[in-house]
Amino acid sequence: MVVVVAKGFRYRWITVDPNVCHGKPVFRGTRVLVSDVLEMLASGMSIEEVLEEYPQLTREMILDALGLAAELLKRERRVIPLSTR
Repeated sequence: MVVVVAKGFRYRWITVDPNVCHGKPVFRGTRVLVSDVLEMLASGMSIEEVLEEYPQLTREMILDALGLAAELLKRERRVIPLSTR
């Protein structure tokens, strides 16, 4: 198991283990994919609604996932061209 660290900040609730969910980031002690929770939030669900769906998570865990997503986006430097048609 690896604890995720980005820009010197340790994401306490997010881990990566090649033996759990094919090595995708999950919340510590669960098999809940970080990407699934981020997709739920992006679709318009509130943190409270996500917590109802996954009672094993906490608000702090979800905020950790949002922090990691923001940090990863800051690192990305590619420009994605958008169609104007």
